Amino acid sequence: MTDILKKYLTTDHSTRLQTLQLSESWQTGLAHQHLPPQVVSLLGELSAAAVLLAGNIKFDGSIVLQLQGNGPVRLIMVECTSTLALRATAHLREDAAIPNSSSLQTLLNPDGQGRFTVLLDHKDRPEGTPAYQGIVPLEGDSVAQALEHYMRHSEQLETRLWLAADTQHCTGLLLQRMPGATAPDGQPIMPGDDTSWSHCETMANTLKPAELLSDSPDTLMHKLFWEDDLLAFPEQSVRWHCPCTRERVASMLRTLGQTEIQSILAEQNHVHIDCNFCGKPYEFDPIDCASLFLDESDQQHAPGSDSIH
Repeated sequence: MTDILKKYLTTDHSTRLQTLQLSESWQTGLAHQHLPPQVVSLLGELSAAAVLLAGNIKFDGSIVLQLQGNGPVRLIMVECTSTLALRATAHLREDAAIPNSSSLQTLLNPDGQGRFTVLLDHKDRPEGTPAYQGIVPLEGDSVAQALEHYMRHSEQLETRLWLAADTQHCTGLLLQRMPGATAPDGQPIMPGDDTSWSHCETMANTLKPAELLSDSPDTLMHKLFWEDDLLAFPEQSVRWHCPCTRERVASMLRTLGQTEIQSILAEQNHVHIDCNFCGKPYEFDPIDCASLFLDESDQQHAPGSDSIH
């Protein structure tokens, strides 16, 4: 199965392993976003990383990963909730040129001022209390390296990632050295003594991006760790979810006011809105627009009001 996050732990509890391959949810997310292949790859790799990390958060909320800089790509942002509902977007500068040889650094960080941001947003945080936010310079030649740099310097948690993405799949493998792991005799495992971590890292380093994209998570884990006795945890399904709806767009149009809407109709004969996050288009014709400003009581009795949308 695809669109499943799979989680494992070595028997000495020193190393966490997680893997996933997204297909349906990823293609749904790209359906209304028209991006160059290089940007699709970066967006997909960041999406896979967000899901891998969200699978470990211990609160009801979401994790947001953001790459931002002054290059042809202005922003790449992914949000994944603790229930593994995913959404992702990328914004290019107007008339941006994306050469075939583009890299993470040339696309986002040509002046060295790029930033990598991690935001943890608790659903029940008190009003007025900001979400936790960590920001580091955008370092590394890949999304994996940028995130490893963040985890090492901001979270003090040794983390390795192998990520790959195209228009069909986004996929990844995560290794994390678990804090506080103990050996069978009860003694703490110190860095350098955890042979499971070294073994897993050595095996994962043999991975090629093509294998990540073509092999199922089960096939991948069997290839790498068929000799290892791993503890498996329940699978978690991943889905695409952007909260944009026609009703939300209608509410936004009402805030513009009837005069502004009529002005747009006079020029274009319709109102076209694309979701700023997922790119999904919404069209409102003159009848749709007129219904926006009907009093609720009038709308209930208006002929054909039930079928306006």
